[in-house]
Amino acid sequence: MSAADLYRTMRTIRRFEEQIVTLVNANEIAGVTHEYIGQEAVATGVCAALRDDDVITSTHRGHGHVIAKGADVPRMMAELLGRTTGLNRARGGSMHIADVSLGIYGANGIVAAGAPIAAGAAWAGLQAGSDRVAVCFFGDGAVNQGVLHETMNMAGIWRLPVLFVCENNGYAVSFAQEQATAGSLVERAAAYGMAAVRVDGMDVEAVRDAAGALVAAARAGGGPAFLECETYRFVGHHTAEATMGLGYRSDEEIARWRERDPLLVEAARLDAAAVAEIDASVEELLERALAFARESPRPEVSSARDYVYASGLVPREGVAV
Repeated sequence: MSAADLYRTMRTIRRFEEQIVTLVNANEIAGVTHEYIGQEAVATGVCAALRDDDVITSTHRGHGHVIAKGADVPRMMAELLGRTTGLNRARGGSMHIADVSLGIYGANGIVAAGAPIAAGAAWAGLQAGSDRVAVCFFGDGAVNQGVLHETMNMAGIWRLPVLFVCENNGYAVSFAQEQATAGSLVERAAAYGMAAVRVDGMDVEAVRDAAGALVAAARAGGGPAFLECETYRFVGHHTAEATMGLGYRSDEEIARWRERDPLLVEAARLDAAAVAEIDASVEELLERALAFARESPRPEVSSARDYVYASGLVPREGVAV
């Protein structure tokens, strides 16, 4: 993927997230959303190293992963606005958005819950004689969850082609990573017998190159790997944080990280005219996406129990769903 393509993907993620925040604040999208602003280089760089048939699992902060893997942006917008034309017919929303046809096995509101799903996808691929790779994205708050370590242990024993990608943005909600986690994250992963690498998560090309090497090794039968991306979210844990009066980060800290904005880093490698053209085309895409979503119908109340089961069966009357 070229520098221009990498920048375009990151710019799309950034503007999508900014648009979503506006819609949440206007109550056009119900509830809150977890912005990916600042972390765009991780999703973009990792997904640039993948094939179309590779699989990813995501997190509650998953819009960037879904866009980077190639999801249709207008249908993503429709999903968040609760329209039937959404990727999941308005059943997934922000924290459960998925597109299995693109290898996007879903965002997940449960911390570290994507890890066993990715391992299962990797195992299924091996059983089918495929060389596809599964990627599990998770944050630094997940590294102390037992299910992640159980999955890394199993992946190591079975030599599963899984890339575990830790987006270390320094905070699990408001709990600083250095206060929550003992020792080194990469050393923890290495103890399971897998390659473990730390990379600058604010440089999309560095992420792409590191992920590319680890994915290639996993595809060739080298087993699982671990990639720690040191990154930062420029905004709160979610859109409601601004109203909560939390003070766990200083303005100086945020400003220091903003100087390393991954979009600015990559834009500096491009011609200014190329950047302007990409920015304009992304704005046009977002305008089309929002218009498509707003013009799409909302689901009928009578259809609320549709798609509960993959088989198409409808729950019995009186059974809670």
